[in-house]
Amino acid sequence: MSLRAIGPVAPPPPLRSGDIPLAILIDYDGTVALTDVSDAIMFEYVQSSWEDLVAKYDEGALGSRNLMTWEMSLVQADPDRLLATAAAQPHDAGFVPFVARARAAGIPVEVVSDGFGFFIPQALDILGVGSLPIATANTTFRDGRAAIEFPNGHPDCLVCGTCKRARVLAHQAEGRAVVFIGDGESDRYAAGYSDVVFAKRSLTDICRRNGWPFRAWGAFDEIDAWLAATVAAWRDDPSSLPGPARRPFFCGPEAWGPGRHDPPPPAPGG
Repeated sequence: MSLRAIGPVAPPPPLRSGDIPLAILIDYDGTVALTDVSDAIMFEYVQSSWEDLVAKYDEGALGSRNLMTWEMSLVQADPDRLLATAAAQPHDAGFVPFVARARAAGIPVEVVSDGFGFFIPQALDILGVGSLPIATANTTFRDGRAAIEFPNGHPDCLVCGTCKRARVLAHQAEGRAVVFIGDGESDRYAAGYSDVVFAKRSLTDICRRNGWPFRAWGAFDEIDAWLAATVAAWRDDPSSLPGPARRPFFCGPEAWGPGRHDPPPPAPGG
């Protein structure tokens, strides 16, 4: 078996005259895949206790880069078996038609995952959308041991394995409003900077606590209907789609200082 190496994702394409000024970023675990595939692998192949640290991460007290480095140090399994476990996880049936609609409209679509990542290329290949850009970690296996690197992490902030915020800001810098679709804690920093957020599960609570507007969703066919209406409205009236909004930094080196590995504790009363 040969895993596809994950490197730094390419810069977004420039926005050309006549393009609809939208980009769509999509989480993978729990969003494209209906389960958290990284967690499924931990449950099946790691016997030692690891959920206490996951709880700290869910509370926002531990960075995902530290968490995943430790998690992968516990994994001792044939990567073929890990891929088989990942391939057995169900995917949202509406994802592929949704991607097809976006691409037909010339809208960039990108998968952004702050998980183990190694199973995503194979999954997208099987779904028939293997050419989608993927921003995630690079996990390798040698002599039965796993190691993880973060080619899509922030160079000065070491909290997240994949800096989803960086991908949001990169697409916005090209003049596109960013639609972000996610479901959980790893999406908190992307959601806070995106222009349209589709949230389910714990991401809805994160958005509510922070006062971030969002649209609740349960399946991709709901977002597909929204996209069809949005594209039609823009073609009738380009002013119906506002451009990207600038927001103050609340994470990263601008807010926390460089070199941080875990999020700071909340301010008193925060």
